[in-house]
Amino acid sequence: MTDSEPKSVLQPASLSAGWISREPFVADEYIERLAWRTPGGGSRGGVEAFDPKRLQEEFVNHIQELKLLDERIQRRVEKLEQQVQREAKEFAKKVQELQKSNQVAFQHFQELDEHVSYVATKVCHLGDLLEGVNTPRQRLVEAHKLMKYFNEFLDGELKSEVFTNPPEIEEAADIIQKLHLIAQELPFDRFSEVKSKIASKYHDLECQLIQEFTSAQRRGQISRMREVAAVLLHFKGYSHCVDVYIKQCQEGAYLRSDVFEDTAVLCQTVNKQVGDIFSSPETVMAKLIQSIFEVRLQSYIKDQLEEHKKSDAEQYLQTLYDLYTRTSNLSSKLMEFNLGTDKQTFLSKLIKSIFVSYLENYIEVEIGYLRSRSAMILQRYYDSKNHQKRAIGSGGIQDLKERIRQRTNLPLGPSIDTHGETFLSQDVVVNLLQETKQAFERCHRLSDPSDLPKNAFRIFSLLVEFLCIEHIDYALETGLAGIPSPDSRNANLFFLDVVNQANTIFHLFDKQFNDHLMPLVSSSPKLSECLQKKKDITEQMEVKLDMGIDRTLNCMIGQMKHILAAEQKKTDFKPEDEVNVLIQYTNACSKVCAYVRKQVEKIRNSMDGKNVDTVLMEFGVRFHRLIYEHLQQYSYTLMGGMLAICDVAEYRKCAKEFKIALVLQLFDMLHSLCNLLVVNPDNLKQVCSGEQLAILEKNVLHSFVQLRLDYRSTRLGRHFS
Repeated sequence: MTDSEPKSVLQPASLSAGWISREPFVADEYIERLAWRTPGGGSRGGVEAFDPKRLQEEFVNHIQELKLLDERIQRRVEKLEQQVQREAKEFAKKVQELQKSNQVAFQHFQELDEHVSYVATKVCHLGDLLEGVNTPRQRLVEAHKLMKYFNEFLDGELKSEVFTNPPEIEEAADIIQKLHLIAQELPFDRFSEVKSKIASKYHDLECQLIQEFTSAQRRGQISRMREVAAVLLHFKGYSHCVDVYIKQCQEGAYLRSDVFEDTAVLCQTVNKQVGDIFSSPETVMAKLIQSIFEVRLQSYIKDQLEEHKKSDAEQYLQTLYDLYTRTSNLSSKLMEFNLGTDKQTFLSKLIKSIFVSYLENYIEVEIGYLRSRSAMILQRYYDSKNHQKRAIGSGGIQDLKERIRQRTNLPLGPSIDTHGETFLSQDVVVNLLQETKQAFERCHRLSDPSDLPKNAFRIFSLLVEFLCIEHIDYALETGLAGIPSPDSRNANLFFLDVVNQANTIFHLFDKQFNDHLMPLVSSSPKLSECLQKKKDITEQMEVKLDMGIDRTLNCMIGQMKHILAAEQKKTDFKPEDEVNVLIQYTNACSKVCAYVRKQVEKIRNSMDGKNVDTVLMEFGVRFHRLIYEHLQQYSYTLMGGMLAICDVAEYRKCAKEFKIALVLQLFDMLHSLCNLLVVNPDNLKQVCSGEQLAILEKNVLHSFVQLRLDYRSTRLGRHFS
């Protein structure tokens, strides 16, 4: 407790239940406040002013007051408990009384409900009796009225206001419709005149109602149109009412040049209001769409197609494809409307009725156009090269020549100088593939599903004919004919360029086969025919490519032979001065290696995949055989043998660039054989049994040892006897 606390205005004797019960009540705080209010009981005045006796007296007095207060509160609590018990008894008694009154009321309600049900049953029964009496009466009244109106027709004078007052046309229509049905049952010989009058009035009222419907449609009065349509529903001319509605809907609807978009907008508009006018809106919508297809669209499509049909096949096919696609898209939009049960079949028949005459011979037009277009693309290319295509022979003699050429690799017939021209063009290929791609797309859209695989196969056959046979195969034949003989000097080996371009083109051909043809024939028997045709043409071209590569490799070897023959001298390996030989390898070796490196690079640039390794391995094997046979043409002194080893080492370095293990192995072995040219006679047998040479036959080792000039003088032959 501190002196800074505010002084309370309460005195010790002023206790009350309200002050004690204030929330929140804290006992420690209450004691502190009591001590603070007592003179001499707090810290005011210091230690000298503190009076414990007075504080004790104050606590004792206050305890007595608290006891008195507790007694008062206890008495009040007891009084309140008694009051609560008394009120609870009164409330329970009141609830019991209310339950009794509720039971009485429920009993009264059940009695009243039974009485109401009884009365209702009686009323329904009475209503049935009244209806049984009233219905015949109404029929009699109706029959009486009809007889009255029938008599007026018999008399020939219509006096009733219903026939003369235009506002009552609906009632008049109802009457005349019933009279018309009755008149149908009457014998013609006795009632021909009255039947004629009723029919005439029937027709007049029908025309008036249709005219009223037309006027209401022009004014946009949907409710009036609905009323008139409901009356006309029982007339024979109801269909004419629908025709009038359809005709007027189309007036002013086709203002833009896009007839398909106008049709979609018109159908959207009509679909929103047709349900508010006619009792069967789906029939009216179907009739509207049928009218648009058979009149408006058919006329538009005919005008567009007939313009190009005879003059421009390309434009005709493209226009047919575009119009058919847009019509199909329009049909998809119309599928969202209620047109009856089988709207898919309904719309398909409408499309077929428009295009049937054009689709019947579509594929013939497509094939004719594609053939002429492909021929023109090829001819235009050959004309740009000032090249006159030569006829590739066929028949028995040509086949015999081809087989002989394949087996012997002999250039039968004169070689053709193409000046390095491959006669392959990616532009031509792209144009042919683009035309075929568009043909496949049109075929997919315009062909009947049952004819689609067959038509796609015909298009593919044309692609094979013009791209694979007339262009690629012709270029291969021309390239083969242009390959010079192996004995030619400075030959232009351009066939590898043909191989490179043919590979690229065939990849494009294969991609179109997979992307555009396969989806059209994948689930039909034509798939196997397409795959077989592709396989046949691929194998045919691979045979010619292999033949051309083989002959090209022979030409490369022939060129290398010319280099060796011209540059390699016999004195290279029998130098006059055995001591002062300064060259690292011969000039012939240098030129051959330069030529080989150039051809290896060209082979790598011309081929891809495993073909590179296959061709390089064959080239490397022939290169090794050439050097092997070449080295066996000379005799070697000790220094000449060292030069031969240097040459082979350079050849081996060149062979490493092939990156073919077999080729490098062959030159390693050749290098080991050349060591036999310089080895000491005493060590010859040991060298021959070395790791690399041990696997070779003795006659091979002997043939190399015989090339040494000291073969006889040192009696080296005894090692192989």
